[in-house]
Amino acid sequence: MDDVIERAVLRVIDSMHENLGEQITIDDMARTAMFSKFHFSRVFQRVTGLSPGRYLSAVRLREAKRLLASTSLSVTNISHQVGYSSVGTFSSRFAHSVGLPPSKYRQHMSITTQILTVRERPADVPAVSMHGEITSPLGDQPIFAGLFPDQILEGRPVGYTVLSRPGPYVIENVPEGRWHLIAQSMAPGREDAIHYPPGDDEALCIARHGPIVIGRDGGPQRANVQLKPMRPFDPPVLLALRDLLAPGVAH
Repeated sequence: MDDVIERAVLRVIDSMHENLGEQITIDDMARTAMFSKFHFSRVFQRVTGLSPGRYLSAVRLREAKRLLASTSLSVTNISHQVGYSSVGTFSSRFAHSVGLPPSKYRQHMSITTQILTVRERPADVPAVSMHGEITSPLGDQPIFAGLFPDQILEGRPVGYTVLSRPGPYVIENVPEGRWHLIAQSMAPGREDAIHYPPGDDEALCIARHGPIVIGRDGGPQRANVQLKPMRPFDPPVLLALRDLLAPGVAH
């Protein structure tokens, strides 16, 4: 990818982190990138997999997760601090993306296998499974793998599994549709890294594959994925995964 484009996108991402409490428009981002608005939106989506607005929302919600977990600020104060003028809008978007409302997230700071439900498959739709092999540079660390509508770990997956270590995986009862397989793992003792932009280490590793099209008459689907350290371009992880990726958990 063109270095000029990557540097422009990184300037915009850095600006997002530095100005979360401000109202940032697409015009503002395009000026930071020094591109026309139309060209900027296209290249940003190409580099990150998300539109600029969707990426900014993910950055805001990741910071909200951190503040809820590490400070005693009220939900109202946090919502304003991360750029939301409406607490109701903030709370609904947080719950949709993370899996718990802000107040419950503060209580649990995690999401358990009991809470993480998947979309139900209609009874008349044939069951399709997704399987393959997941490899990781982190050694024998737990891995979450799920199927999502977009290239971002948020909301409710249509199917998922948790491995206690790298190796074969199976996701059962995948509904028809167009899905992205996303796998994620974290280095031991580095659970808090999920609240910050990626660094120059392997604290967080991720893999994406897709889109995968599942039809009504489709058979088993196979995809092998290799986890790699998250890059600054990668969208934040919004789905709370701490309990799912705790040592000894397998699903």
